[in-house]
Amino acid sequence: MSAEISEITSRAEQAVSRADRKREQRGWYFYDFACSVYSTSVLTVFLGPYLTSIAKSAADPDGFVRPLGIPVRAGSLFAYAVSASVILAVVLMPIVGAAADRRGRKKPLLAAAAYTGAAATAGMFFLDGHRYLLGAVLLIVANASLSVSMVLYNAYLPQIAGPEERDRVSSRGWAFGYTSGAGVLVLNLILYSGHDSFGVSESTAVRICLASAGIWWGAFTLVPLRRLRDRAVAGPAADGKVGAGWRQLIATLRDMRARPLTLAFLAAYLIYNDGVQTVISQASIYGSEELGLDQNTLIVAVLLVQVLAVAGALGMGRLAQTYGAKRTVLGSLAVWTVILGVGFFLPARHPVLFFVLAGAIGTVLGGSQALSRSLFSHMVPSGKEAEYFSAYEMSDRGLSWLGPLVFGLAYQLTGSYRDAIISLVVFFAAGFVLLARVPVRAAVAAAGNPVPARI
Repeated sequence: MSAEISEITSRAEQAVSRADRKREQRGWYFYDFACSVYSTSVLTVFLGPYLTSIAKSAADPDGFVRPLGIPVRAGSLFAYAVSASVILAVVLMPIVGAAADRRGRKKPLLAAAAYTGAAATAGMFFLDGHRYLLGAVLLIVANASLSVSMVLYNAYLPQIAGPEERDRVSSRGWAFGYTSGAGVLVLNLILYSGHDSFGVSESTAVRICLASAGIWWGAFTLVPLRRLRDRAVAGPAADGKVGAGWRQLIATLRDMRARPLTLAFLAAYLIYNDGVQTVISQASIYGSEELGLDQNTLIVAVLLVQVLAVAGALGMGRLAQTYGAKRTVLGSLAVWTVILGVGFFLPARHPVLFFVLAGAIGTVLGGSQALSRSLFSHMVPSGKEAEYFSAYEMSDRGLSWLGPLVFGLAYQLTGSYRDAIISLVVFFAAGFVLLARVPVRAAVAAAGNPVPARI
């Protein structure tokens, strides 16, 4: 009788444990749902053109603004602000990641980063007149905060999802993000395109769209903060000093050198993801300058990417269950290469063909990112999630300057955006070769983690 009672109790505890894990997973999805609106509406669509127009209105006759007395061409302000935010994020990410792992308290740090970014984004409502410097500062703060928060968000994945379900959970997180990005962008575009009927100016409509992304970010961050829980860590807590974070970063890099297979995967990801990010950031320039497409066409293409990225993330997650995440990512890199080849030959002023290309990008975009994240999570030693994901996020955001540099140099040397876009093939080809050489099962075992049946 006692054995039967013990078995019943054990099953009940397991059921409660599964229910708690599912609850955490659903809460985790909602941070992507919260912050992806910033990436879509603010960074991709509205802020760049709007901040540039403010800077140009404040520029001198030679086209320069002078923040802190430094001459900056007005058209370059947005790019420089993004670069500055990357530098700030690179400084902060390893410090925050190390502190989170040592203290075992990711949630307060996630809240601080998320609400700092949300507040900075909501503050963009006040960008009018000649306030280009305020816009640049708010962009730097919001972008760096997003990067820091993603380190902490990603570090929860190995704790809330077992090895066999991690691809699915990661893919659903990306799908939630793309769903919110597309939905809010539709509402923003309704306001922007019909601003006269709503009784507001075009400038006011843009500022409302920017601020609404910050409000959305802050409001839906409440869900993961309520459902995620911190885990206790063994050993002494960090001393809280900045120097301790950098010392931990050095220790993390040394630790990764002792796990060369994890480091090899990170190198492959750094290269092919740089290609992905460059295609995303430069596609609008290619569409407008080389293909002669108008702004409405480009915005519809962005929406198409967002919508299809949801299906792509979920679909590739299912493919990974059958063929393994590594093979699925390799297949997506082959598709990316084909996309660039088709883009090179795409005729000008054919929006329908451009939409087809945008659809192909959306189909592989979410899945390649989601499965890369879940693959890396298997190779992270237990208890060092935030440290390792700070390195992952640095490769994702902190080192994403090489692709744009290659794109820019190719255009400068050839004068052709077609040559510039095809030059990015090298990132996908090199990333494919490097990833194919990584024995992921051995990398997972070397990190001391259980090896899934398919990976």
